[in-house]
Amino acid sequence: MAAPPLPLAVTMGEPGGVGPDVTLAAWAMRERTSLPAFYWLGDPDLLVARARRMGIAAAIERVAPADAEACFPRAIPVVPLDARVTSEAGRLDPGNAAAVIEAIARAVGDIRSGNAAAVVTNPINKKSLYDAGFRYPGHTEFLGTLSAAWTGHPARPVMMLAGPSLKAVPVTVHIPLHDVPAALSEQLVVETGQILAGDLRRRFAIAQPRIAVAGLNPHAGEGGALGDEEERIVRPAVRALQAAGIAAFGPLSADSMFHPEARAGYDAALCMYHDQALIPAKTLSFDETVNVTLGLAFVRTSPDHGTALDIAGTGRANPSSLTAALKMAAMLVRNDPGR
Repeated sequence: MAAPPLPLAVTMGEPGGVGPDVTLAAWAMRERTSLPAFYWLGDPDLLVARARRMGIAAAIERVAPADAEACFPRAIPVVPLDARVTSEAGRLDPGNAAAVIEAIARAVGDIRSGNAAAVVTNPINKKSLYDAGFRYPGHTEFLGTLSAAWTGHPARPVMMLAGPSLKAVPVTVHIPLHDVPAALSEQLVVETGQILAGDLRRRFAIAQPRIAVAGLNPHAGEGGALGDEEERIVRPAVRALQAAGIAAFGPLSADSMFHPEARAGYDAALCMYHDQALIPAKTLSFDETVNVTLGLAFVRTSPDHGTALDIAGTGRANPSSLTAALKMAAMLVRNDPGR
């Protein structure tokens, strides 16, 4: 796979989690997996200590982003952070929040200044950040703020889980299930579908994307017998998307739209809530599925797993999802005519 013209910026993520582990393992497999060049925004001493603990023979060099691509074949390029990092594998420290946030913000800044092609984020621990005063629900919303600051226009970031056999987008994301019906609206479904269709064209190079839209209730409401959100919200939204020239169809019963024959009929599934999208995506291909944020001024991907504190530092963390996220970021950059 040809690399993008600039290296990818990989954030540290939660220092006590498996982000350092999978970064080390991915780099160690770089030739066999044809990885695009990347640099790691984090604490070099942390990476050295984790490599030693895991028994990975990895050279680690402190670099500026501009020197990362030349360094990558011989060593992991690390761009040090200003904020302090203390880490013990498997343990959280809210004192690391400033460094975790700095890594994300600096990665976006490096794209903006022309030193990075895209950002690939390692997993964060949300509670640890919340305990330190982080006011965003997660990566996605924070990246939306950074995108808006870049362009001067509000951003509506949209989460996609993209794997070899399914691309799925939830309309509502990190909210309790009992809040979903009140949060859904025709406008929200339409806006999410429009952003999905736009990024499928622009960055996934799908000229005429087909979007399957799930209902909220069992059997897509069973004609109103099991709920009326399909008739009040989802069906009018599908009609509005169709009127805008988007090949959307539904609402579909979610229990029958993810088998192989059904998936052959669409390019992406638009789902009504978090688990409706993420369960089939992760079940079909957990190790190769990538979290992609749509609707941003830049490309962002991430592994689809969490911090996995229980196995941090053991060498058991599978780097496949990070490897897939790196390759997908490179692909999306190449496809984007705006870059």
